[in-house]
Amino acid sequence: MKAEIIAVGSELTNGAKLDTNSQWLSTELSARGIEVIYHTAVADSMDLMVWSLRVALRRAHLILLTGGLGPTLDDITRQAVAELLHVSLILDEDSLNHVEQMFQKRGREMPARNRIQAMFPAGAEPLVNPIGTAPGMWCEVPKLDADHHVAIGAMPGVPSEMKKMFLEQIVPRLPVGKKIIKRARVNCFGVGESDCEERLGELTARGNNPEVGITVHEATITLRINVVGDSIDECDQMIAETKQEIHKRLEHLVFGEEDEELEHVVLRTLSERRLSLSTVESGTGGLLAHRLTDVIEHGDLYHGGIVIPGGSKHWELLGFPENWFQSNPVASAETALEMARRCRQHFETDCALAVTESSPSESSGDAPPIAYVALSTPDGESVVPHQLLGDRSFLKSRAAKAALNLLRLQLNKP
Repeated sequence: MKAEIIAVGSELTNGAKLDTNSQWLSTELSARGIEVIYHTAVADSMDLMVWSLRVALRRAHLILLTGGLGPTLDDITRQAVAELLHVSLILDEDSLNHVEQMFQKRGREMPARNRIQAMFPAGAEPLVNPIGTAPGMWCEVPKLDADHHVAIGAMPGVPSEMKKMFLEQIVPRLPVGKKIIKRARVNCFGVGESDCEERLGELTARGNNPEVGITVHEATITLRINVVGDSIDECDQMIAETKQEIHKRLEHLVFGEEDEELEHVVLRTLSERRLSLSTVESGTGGLLAHRLTDVIEHGDLYHGGIVIPGGSKHWELLGFPENWFQSNPVASAETALEMARRCRQHFETDCALAVTESSPSESSGDAPPIAYVALSTPDGESVVPHQLLGDRSFLKSRAAKAALNLLRLQLNKP
């Protein structure tokens, strides 16, 4: 079964809002063995909406619409479906009573315009919206040919209302797919996208089942595993085998799965080993501390941090002697190590991470600037240069991740 999702609203086509409904619906449909072949976003135009529906009618067996069910003049989804089916809008008394009761619960009188929300194309089945004033609808289109039968489901654009209506009223009307589709994610850090793909080899080839795709965000590489099988158990087995092969080929580059970030993994490991952490950073705006304090469940492991803005003279916070920087630049390996040592001593922690400001590369030409990340632990110290490649808006995040990864690798040493 093939499905198309149509998101209605000029706010989606002009960029004012992001269409998250289609993403969520695609995941839900795929998990039920229904293949989503198109996402369409259409402006609040009757001609464009009817045209989009007619196109979808020819290529999909299921059309799901979100949005355009409100009471205002630009909410025309119901009218577009009626025109598609060549039928009139009919008032449904039960739906009208529901809309009126929703207004009564809020202590307001229903405007006459909201009456339109209780009108549906003749033959369509109203779908109750228990948490909003916009009912949905379900209808089936006469067969286009012997093998092509189409169902149309329209839901509100408000995500909470759409999700509840889909799960409770659309899903029971859907046929059970012949195949199960499952997804998983593996997160990596430490190499570039092309290097990662080369190590994975044929795992990322098109047309595989499982299929492994690569996406990158601020130097974190996410491997997206998609599998199709006859049962959940079969899919789970294929995912497990693929993960095992990824770990074999990428080894220490793999740090977590699904929504796990480096800070989650680092703090979990510190908790298991009963170790504490502190940080000092310059040039990152405190992003390293921000990432660590966002992990609430292990907040007691992080004892604090010092943020020294670029160009600041407040190095006395770590007790640096005045003549230190005459022979050791702010962005140098030795300064990074000394920052980590003094931070660890200042906070009396087991581990300390340091990030320096950026500086021009030691090589000449147009080489990117570098920063240094350093680590001081009971088991030793280490410092690595970090080249600041790419969009400047991501540089701080990449430097913070490089520091966390340095600690992760140290903690995982045998």
